[in-house]
Amino acid sequence: MQDAVTHIARAGRRFAADMLDMVLPVTCSVCERPVSGAGGLCEACWAELEMISQPVCDAYGTPFVFEEGDGAVSARAIADPPVWNRARGAVLFNDCSQHLVHALKYRDRHEVVRSMARMMVHAGRDVIPEADVIAPVPLHRWRLWSRRYNQAALLAGEIGAIAGVDTMADLVKRLRNTRSQVGLGEGQRSRNVKGAFSVPETRVRDVLGQRVLLVDDVLTSGATANECAGVLKRAGAVHVDVLVFALVSHAG
Repeated sequence: MQDAVTHIARAGRRFAADMLDMVLPVTCSVCERPVSGAGGLCEACWAELEMISQPVCDAYGTPFVFEEGDGAVSARAIADPPVWNRARGAVLFNDCSQHLVHALKYRDRHEVVRSMARMMVHAGRDVIPEADVIAPVPLHRWRLWSRRYNQAALLAGEIGAIAGVDTMADLVKRLRNTRSQVGLGEGQRSRNVKGAFSVPETRVRDVLGQRVLLVDDVLTSGATANECAGVLKRAGAVHVDVLVFALVSHAG
């Protein structure tokens, strides 16, 4: 039933976007210059996106300068291994990708979901086929009520539709309405989200023995993804990968 409702909602959003395209000028999702199709970027903004390509650290998804071999990990991953297994990102976090994320997150530019999801599917082409289920990083119910939608859930649903993988928006639940991670140091970020997530009792059977792909818009310190991966593994997931649109690169 939930999958049917999700499919209807997604179709409704696309229909609404198509109708708006007929009556409103279509603009770049970043700079507002006119473009040919909804959800697209102008040529200048496309050029500013820093696409991530192989080779990358297998754990954090950050790019290597030179080929290091299959499964190679960065110095950061050796010193601070994440709870999740592998992470992949479509683009590096910069001014352009930040504007695109904010267009979806804060400015209701839902038409960017399709293009962002397609870039993420390309970036995750080595991890998506192994996933049994896709789960978005959840919002707390009060933040969801004020924002009206979860951008991670929109991306997860579109990725699942493109790749043919089941998506469960409620596989992970946020228990506390944590403060924004913006402006916090790595240690503060970890403390802020400690104990903030759980796998609901009704979803444990959907996690047990499964390979889960966790989806979010941005991976910064990894504190939120680590906490979510931890509760999924404690609930019985055998493998958790992370797929994001923008990745904050750390030296090493």
